[in-house]
Amino acid sequence: MQIHVVQSNQSLTTIARTYHTTVQDIIEANDLPNPNNLVVGQSIVIPIVGHFHFVQPGESLTTIARRYGVTAQQLATVNRIQINQPLTVGYRLYIPPGRKRNAEFNAYVEPRGNTVAPILEQSAREAAPYITYLAPFSFQARRDGTLKEPLLNDFPAIARANRNVLMMVINNQENDQFSDELGRILLTDMAIQDKFLNNIVTTAKKYGFRDIHFDFEFLRPADREAYNRFLRKAKQRFSSEGWLMSTALAPKTSATQQGKWYEGHDYKAHGQISDFVVIMTYEWGYSGGPAMAVSPIDQVKKVLDYAVTEIPSNKILMGQNLYGYDWTLPFVQGSVARAVSPQQSIQLAAEHNVPIQYDTKAQAPHFNYIDRSGKKHEVWFEDARSIQAKFNLIKQMNLRGMSYWKLGLAFPQNWLLIVDNFNVTKRGT
Repeated sequence: MQIHVVQSNQSLTTIARTYHTTVQDIIEANDLPNPNNLVVGQSIVIPIVGHFHFVQPGESLTTIARRYGVTAQQLATVNRIQINQPLTVGYRLYIPPGRKRNAEFNAYVEPRGNTVAPILEQSAREAAPYITYLAPFSFQARRDGTLKEPLLNDFPAIARANRNVLMMVINNQENDQFSDELGRILLTDMAIQDKFLNNIVTTAKKYGFRDIHFDFEFLRPADREAYNRFLRKAKQRFSSEGWLMSTALAPKTSATQQGKWYEGHDYKAHGQISDFVVIMTYEWGYSGGPAMAVSPIDQVKKVLDYAVTEIPSNKILMGQNLYGYDWTLPFVQGSVARAVSPQQSIQLAAEHNVPIQYDTKAQAPHFNYIDRSGKKHEVWFEDARSIQAKFNLIKQMNLRGMSYWKLGLAFPQNWLLIVDNFNVTKRGT
């Protein structure tokens, strides 16, 4: 695959000609919302085997080969040039595809209200071939140890058809808010805890869940060890059924990080007990805060650098957002940004005829526009470049893979790049 960033005065015809492909292939691969009105700075995935490198000043065949993990002789051979041939700036070299490693991918799907929206089910069907786990969000624990079930509809059938492990997500929410008191009861009242575990096992067998995933948040610091003891007990119970057990973790950068979102999560213990963890490395830019990248890679890496000191890297799924936000400026505390998909973001930039910028520190695209009422907006979202940067981090840090929050917002480039970078592990039967 090739990631191409649209330049001024470029059209799909000139781009297709550059890479020896067709306009229609590019449109279909990217599900382009603006084929006749490309935006400067817009990234496009070119559906070709391998990709091209255009020589930059100071580069040689040797330095280019090192960058892509091949030898200079291999590059010379595949491009039919002499190994000592001088390279001119802009010269196009073909880079053959490299070896792909195995990786696992999870995707949460969150039905809201009394019915499952057809678009949500369709999104799960489209994503299922590219994921290892499908995670309907969520079963809510009650204070008596029973469970409030989410809408499941066809999600179990979609998982079976695509050899996905159906993940049973269980959280400590009450009225859509994480409850430390509910957490305390479940973790410290042994009679209720036993009833809770029995209900989990019964429900998992009913629907065919094979990974039990605890997303307990906002726990009291005093309940940290109780949570660890509970996980050990649960793990023993689920292992006897042949199931996996995983947990969701807040994005910490140290063991002593303060705050109720962090202190109840013991990275080292979760790494020892769980089969794998999902680290929620997103929401630096969030709907109720000022405009910024949702998952800036420099902040993500700080969390992961700490995580791998406590948790085996092959147990870590990096959390990744499938959305961005559109903030109205100036930011006012109490205001709420609108969630937008990568596709919607591109449409906005095209409609308002504004270029897309790219923050190299955060590795994230963004742009500004003025709406019809004269209000200023700032949009941060995800594109092929930003997700490729995260995939590179997975490889560099030897992580287990990635976990997406959440399905329902279109990002076709992501799925294309998964299969270009990895062999997706399938655990389902």
